[in-house]
Amino acid sequence: MKIVNIAGLALALTIAAGCGNNTMQNSPTNEKKDSAQAVETTDTNFIYVSEQFADLRILRYQVPGFNNLTSKQKELIYYLYEAALSGRDIYYDQNYKYNLTVRKTIEAIIGSYKGDKNTDDYQKFLVYAKRFWFSSGLHHHYGKEKFVPEINKTYLSVLIKNSDKTMLPLRGDEQLDEFITRITPIILDPNVAAKRVSLDPHKDLVTSSSINFYEGVTQKEAGDFYMQMADKTSKTPVMAGLNSKLVKDNGVLTEKKWMIGGMYSKAIERIIFWLKKAATIAETPEQKDALEKLITFYTTGDLKDFDAYNIAWVKDVNSITDAVNGYIEVYNDPLGYKGSFEAIASIKDMEASKRIDAIGKQAQWFEDNSPIMNEHKKKNVQGITAKVINVVVECGDAGPSSPIGINLPNSEWIRAAHGSKSVNLGNIVDAYQHSAGTGLVNEFYFNDTIKERVEKYAGYSDKLHTDMHEVIGHASGQLNPGVGQPGETLKNYSSALEEARADLVALYYLMDQKLIDIGVMPSFDYGKAAYDEYITGNLIIQLSRIKLGNDLEEAHMRNRQMICKWVMEKGAKDKVIEKIEKEGKTFFVINDYNKLRTLFGQLLREIQRIKSEGDYKAGHDLIENYGVKIDQKLHKEVLDRYNKLNIPPYKGFIQPRLVPVMDGDRIVDVKIEYPMNFTEQMMEYAKKYSYLPVEN
Repeated sequence: MKIVNIAGLALALTIAAGCGNNTMQNSPTNEKKDSAQAVETTDTNFIYVSEQFADLRILRYQVPGFNNLTSKQKELIYYLYEAALSGRDIYYDQNYKYNLTVRKTIEAIIGSYKGDKNTDDYQKFLVYAKRFWFSSGLHHHYGKEKFVPEINKTYLSVLIKNSDKTMLPLRGDEQLDEFITRITPIILDPNVAAKRVSLDPHKDLVTSSSINFYEGVTQKEAGDFYMQMADKTSKTPVMAGLNSKLVKDNGVLTEKKWMIGGMYSKAIERIIFWLKKAATIAETPEQKDALEKLITFYTTGDLKDFDAYNIAWVKDVNSITDAVNGYIEVYNDPLGYKGSFEAIASIKDMEASKRIDAIGKQAQWFEDNSPIMNEHKKKNVQGITAKVINVVVECGDAGPSSPIGINLPNSEWIRAAHGSKSVNLGNIVDAYQHSAGTGLVNEFYFNDTIKERVEKYAGYSDKLHTDMHEVIGHASGQLNPGVGQPGETLKNYSSALEEARADLVALYYLMDQKLIDIGVMPSFDYGKAAYDEYITGNLIIQLSRIKLGNDLEEAHMRNRQMICKWVMEKGAKDKVIEKIEKEGKTFFVINDYNKLRTLFGQLLREIQRIKSEGDYKAGHDLIENYGVKIDQKLHKEVLDRYNKLNIPPYKGFIQPRLVPVMDGDRIVDVKIEYPMNFTEQMMEYAKKYSYLPVEN
């Protein structure tokens, strides 16, 4: 599970959205050349903002501590870095069957177009290209709806015809005009593959989604297939369907496994190549064991091998370097089975980890004192490892759009029996904060008292929220005996309910004396700031990310609106949260923080019951009644207020570049550079990490 960068968290999220043009005035444009701007060490004058376009702002991040690693640790992290980027094509293809075809067409145009690149039409196409790269495909990375370039089919034809034909993904002896006819609707028609992921309960979730996890299969067929596969009597069930595409072959449902010799084999071979190198110089026996088991899983495709890898990975607690690599989160599957490729290579921040470790050490106390039912509490919380990491590279489902916290593995029984790892992505959060401004706070918070509290305390309380969301939130609670995995019982509402549970655990304890007693929170002002930003961020600010007239579909957004609307309704009699309209602007103000905490606890109790009992109807009702529909009048107001600030609602990152220093065929050191140009990085990746053929 992961906590994503959305408008519900303040200084790392709310303020980190920036303050419009102020941050951009001293920032390089997208035309600034990469090579002249490479930086090798952390720098107090580091430029965090590269450019902005459409609804996106491109940031950069530093990697503190990298130059303090030993030469062997640097070599190891380099291998993990290469293994991460080697899976880049997988995520593109998972997102849509023809994404690689479109991407290679874009790359051919950007790399070889002979026409005038200074025209408005070309600049519009360049914006489309950057949006495509950012989203790893032709659907919005967050809203999942298809976006199209602001050009017509005539100009698209001009672009293609004036580019190097040998770089285009033509089929066999396909002629150029035939290729243009084929690809034009894929790029320009908004009705072709309109949604990557559809969560509309009135539609067939599989056939109305263009995610490349199913083909020729209906929702009922897929659901029945995996329900028949599920072994509800097993105490160690695998996450069925996690690493495969489900297709109908001659009328028979068949899984195409993502493994050596199967689907995505060429990219997986490169991942394994680098993982094997990493395993030979692993820091600890535990890390070596985990890497070797990951290689085994990629080779066999057996999900029991994936469980073995996860157990070994959880046991590796002493390594400074670490990696996430595999099919991890299931948010992109409308049915909640298929894991998107995700990879992160990182190093531990020793000093910052003291805070999150203090919380992890008290995990049993938090579980024992939770407001959930006693029968749903874990009697023996196992092996929670908590740390702050500094990211070296992110790929797939983790980048360019980055989470700020992660808790893995996702398997319920592994978490209960063997524990989990919780991490806060420290340098990612710092990059958001360094690119910050105060525009959103001034616009959307009601009075000076609240604004000052948010500006003063919310930056740190965000980190606490992330820590507890990941460490004690996702690790809390247990299923009743005989209840299937949440993906089976709660289906398309599973992800939103799980994120809600983790959020509520964090929110409940952000106003608890325990945090002060263990020395991680100085005063309740931090908890109040967290409550202020959660309510305002998720009832108001997150609406800036949604097109007028649309409902909420993303799991994190649904979860957070559901929480806010539920507690507001249940606390209406006591005016726990008050809606105030002043000078044509809407604000939400908390009048009683302690009563709000009680309401958070009541909702946490109910959501844990839903998960523990597999109560699909109650889960459906919570999400549909509180988490989906948007007040359209308020939505229009928010968009009007937000647009005046000139703040893109989404942020993502240019990745650092690792450069090995060679002595013959031996790596003796690794240098880190910080590229400035997003387009150049994407074209560099196209040359180095294109391993998969296009889908025909």
